[in-house]
Amino acid sequence: DLELHLQRCQQLSVTVLTDHQDLKNTELKTILNSTAPQQYRIRAKLRTYKPQKLYQSIKLHCSKCNSLQEVPGGDDFDLILQGSAVTAPNPELHNTSWYDSVMWTTQDQKQRKIAIHFVKHDEMVQQPEDTLIMIEGGTLKEIWKLAKRFKCVIPVRSTEDDLELLDLSAPFLLQGNIKYYGCKQCSVPKPMKSLSSIAAEQRPSWEPTEIAQALGVQPLQYVFIMKFTLVDGTGALNAYLFDY
Repeated sequence: DLELHLQRCQQLSVTVLTDHQDLKNTELKTILNSTAPQQYRIRAKLRTYKPQKLYQSIKLHCSKCNSLQEVPGGDDFDLILQGSAVTAPNPELHNTSWYDSVMWTTQDQKQRKIAIHFVKHDEMVQQPEDTLIMIEGGTLKEIWKLAKRFKCVIPVRSTEDDLELLDLSAPFLLQGNIKYYGCKQCSVPKPMKSLSSIAAEQRPSWEPTEIAQALGVQPLQYVFIMKFTLVDGTGALNAYLFDY
């Protein structure tokens, strides 16, 4: 457990980084007055680390514009879904050449209209574990249930002409228990009919990168980031960990 390990490191009087055995120890003061890039071996104590909770270390990174953002919470996604459910599914967009549609009204007070579009392959709906579905009007709970059963789930809404992605604050794709997000700045979302070319492939794999490319979405990657402050009596140095 990294958190416990870091706490132990803080309790030790000195932490030794064992890489670069051929190099002599250099004081932090010297490193701070040097120009990068250089290689050094240091003998230092861990004073602080951020964030304190490991889950806070996970961020979303765009490799195109190099931006970093927080991973949206479930409440944010739920609000976007509620907003999109205000617009009822457009029946004229149902049952096309590349997907079959089913629509029903919920039995609760709100009487929500839900539509699920099952993408076909060779004019047939495949087994659930191989199928991509698009859903309109679903709640967060309903979408998670579907994500457990079907290979891919894309939350969508109707326009006059086509189905489209929700606001990119919401995931553009759910696969198993993973939510895939797109960069608002670098994406130019396309309508859902752009996926029909993948559906026409001999063996559609429905890979997230392929789906993102077809839909004009620049995918964000989950990254792990931490900041360590190291001290040795001559100065303090911030070290950053950034990894996929």
